[in-house]
Amino acid sequence: DVDKISNYIKKIHEIIINLPLLSLTALADGLKDNFPEKVRQIPKPGIELTEKQRKHFEERNSELKKLIDQIEAKKNVRLNSLIPDIKIFHKAVRFALEHNEFLNKNELKKADFILDEGIKRAKSLLEGKAPWLTQKGFVVRGFISKIDNSVQPYGLLIPDSYDPDSGKKIRTDIWLHGRNETVLEVNFIHQRMNHKEKFSPKDTILLSPFGRYSNAFKFAGEIDVFEALEHAKQWYNIDDQRISNRGFSMGGAGCWQLAVHYSDQFFASNPGAGFSETPDFLKTFQKQTLNPTWFEKVLWRWYDCPDYSVNLKQCPTIAYSGENDKQIQAARMMEKGFEKEGMKLLHIIGPKMGHKYDEASAEKVDNWIAEKAKDGLIHVPKSVHFVTYTLKYNSMKWVKIDALEQHWEKSRVDAVIDGDKIIIDTKNIAAFHLEFKEGQAPFKVGVPVKIFVNGNELTDKIGISHQKSWKPYFTKLGGIWKPGKITKKGLVKKKNLQGPIDDAFMDSFIFVKPSGKSANTMLQNWVDSEFNRAVKHWRQHFRGDAIIKSDKNVTAEDIANYNLILWGDSSSNSLINKISSELPIKWSNEKISLKNKEFSSKDHALIMIYPNPLNKEKYIVLNSSFTYREYAYLNNARQVPMLPDWAVIDLKVKPGTVWPGKVAEANFFDESWQLK
Repeated sequence: DVDKISNYIKKIHEIIINLPLLSLTALADGLKDNFPEKVRQIPKPGIELTEKQRKHFEERNSELKKLIDQIEAKKNVRLNSLIPDIKIFHKAVRFALEHNEFLNKNELKKADFILDEGIKRAKSLLEGKAPWLTQKGFVVRGFISKIDNSVQPYGLLIPDSYDPDSGKKIRTDIWLHGRNETVLEVNFIHQRMNHKEKFSPKDTILLSPFGRYSNAFKFAGEIDVFEALEHAKQWYNIDDQRISNRGFSMGGAGCWQLAVHYSDQFFASNPGAGFSETPDFLKTFQKQTLNPTWFEKVLWRWYDCPDYSVNLKQCPTIAYSGENDKQIQAARMMEKGFEKEGMKLLHIIGPKMGHKYDEASAEKVDNWIAEKAKDGLIHVPKSVHFVTYTLKYNSMKWVKIDALEQHWEKSRVDAVIDGDKIIIDTKNIAAFHLEFKEGQAPFKVGVPVKIFVNGNELTDKIGISHQKSWKPYFTKLGGIWKPGKITKKGLVKKKNLQGPIDDAFMDSFIFVKPSGKSANTMLQNWVDSEFNRAVKHWRQHFRGDAIIKSDKNVTAEDIANYNLILWGDSSSNSLINKISSELPIKWSNEKISLKNKEFSSKDHALIMIYPNPLNKEKYIVLNSSFTYREYAYLNNARQVPMLPDWAVIDLKVKPGTVWPGKVAEANFFDESWQLK
């Protein structure tokens, strides 16, 4: 009976999507997801609400909004600092109502459940009380993100042993959840209020970031992790020396990338399953035939973790995989990366396990991490070994890289403290400094420190301060290392001003809409379409309402504090017109001019990132949001930068699920932000 089979499948599906995040096997990633021309919507369209159901939730959410307004009207600093803990419930239901994101009937009950909590908290706060601040067990909190001023939720598991009045600092494990396309805000908040964790170590806070939905904790999801952690530090006695990084499945992938990029911030990392790089995973797990452009392959270096393996010398790491789990591939790739560095990855394999932990392995992992927690972070190790491909990630312990010779090529520092001297070897580094904070410098006060960089002696005659702090700078000039800071005038690529385009969306940004119309109808139609898509997909995929302003309404304060995402051309957007003469690519009504090539403006558009000529500490971006599109939503390993620092787009080819049109030309700027 076809109907019976269909109903049975539906029931099984409903059971699966409500399984705990930890043990959930990804519902996506099938071979059917390898066709860019046939991309299913993520998140999927929701169920149709009856008029009664819609009215019910609109009225309840309106009630919550009125309570929030009453709290804000009091203009009390302490109360306002706690409003995000209430707004998360309102936003969750608002998004579900406005964007058809109640994905199944069970979520209606969950929405009522979380609205009950939101209204309860709001009424308490109006009385000057906040009982959830001292709550043990599962607690959901919220913060306002610097990226788009959106409220974002995160979960906590507070152990019964936690005593805020004792002043005792407590270990905290960050737990990154797995992929589940149904876990939008309503489901996430409900789970974080009720979900039984596989791991709940003794005397440890478990912190679970939302990560802005399904992006493997990359880009805005990466920032979400650290913003959640910083918010939690404001309210709980978190021990900075004992913060670990853990996750499973998609969360395991997130754990790998945070581990290699922020190795000096965790006392231990514990990735389980997931993926650790893009190309081999897509070929092995997804069975995808890859045909990348040259710049895509270069940009894989942002998040491909095996190339950064040596960084984990500074972060003890224990990986887990089920013996029969296809995602064991992630740890196997990392094992190869470790072997190239003469290292061996500690890899626990669950016998006969699929995509989940077995009890014995879970216990081994927990015990190992507990042992590492006894030592905590080591701030001044005798040696530092650090690889990066971008100044986005420029720091390891007491070594800070200030400039590269060439972005996206392997850059390395190996530094060793040897008695009264430091021996440093560098590759593809143009400038760096050492930073020992007060009390950290392991040398005698007032005694010159001998420093050898690539075999050349550069003695620091000033030596260590009486506070035992030290911060010497070194720059390569004419191929020779010299003491001192960079003296080069003009623009240089530096941390958080190094591109590519996607980097602009990891900090505060505003979409700046043109107030005018371009004389070029083809361009105007493309800009309108791409702008509307950008607004829609920022909300859909990164779960925030982008800040939007007209070019005429952008203020000096906006220029000072935000990356400006400028849409249009110099004839339609007054800000583009104002800065166009200072950009390295010239875009007139007739042509787009590169060094040795020109494209007709009649049917081409420019996408670009560049330091804002009106404020060189912030970016401008022309005509682009984050650069991966709908096809990448289907598999988290595809969610990588798709465009470098600039691209010329052929408008004769319509935008699709991979590209915003045909990429006629694209490249990176050099280290001085000029055309290569």
